[in-house]
Amino acid sequence: MASTVFVTGAAGNLGRAIANVFAERGANLVLVDLKHEALEKVFGAADERRLLLAANLLDQEQVHGAVNKALERFQRIDVLANIAGGFRMGSPVHETSDKDWNFLFDLNARTVLHTARAVVPVMIRAGGGKIVNVGAYAAQRGVAQMAAYTASKSAVIRMTEAMSAELREKNINVNCVLPTVIDTPENRAAMPNADPRRWVAPADLANVIAFLASDAARAIHGAALPVTGLS
Repeated sequence: MASTVFVTGAAGNLGRAIANVFAERGANLVLVDLKHEALEKVFGAADERRLLLAANLLDQEQVHGAVNKALERFQRIDVLANIAGGFRMGSPVHETSDKDWNFLFDLNARTVLHTARAVVPVMIRAGGGKIVNVGAYAAQRGVAQMAAYTASKSAVIRMTEAMSAELREKNINVNCVLPTVIDTPENRAAMPNADPRRWVAPADLANVIAFLASDAARAIHGAALPVTGLS
């Protein structure tokens, strides 16, 4: 039976790379993003192996709804890849606005909480599963003008560790990856003087995530794996 992979933030560069990797491995894909139009622009129309779902991950009911639709189509969720996230920087701690603080904690940490609430019970009933979250290499310590971002991604690391401790006896592996700068068109435009050859290619990061979601990683629990490219 083909595995079913539930990917959040699927319309982004990394989400697309992850969808490609798992599609090559014969998986069923549940691709979730805020707007259905964005998913169709990237992936085209849905088909028998690919379900496109629009959901606001900050709305718990919408997340539960997406999970229920996934189960109606494929009867199971074997892998949860929490890719949705965001980045902002520029303000010292004492000048960080509530708007920026809440934006980053909502998008980076609360989305993980909401998907966990919806997907973990499904995996427990099924007897196991794999969860891979996306932290950040920079979140291993505080960085000037990046407190809200590094704190929110650090929260993802701590949530990963806690979930792993809670779920490993239930045959659910929970791990996270810690990428440096990902080589995307948006990052190239934002940093035109940087050398993108030293960044992490989305396909390379997707392969690491696919490994953590595979049976080959069944002995890995609670890891925060740096993925740093050539930098």
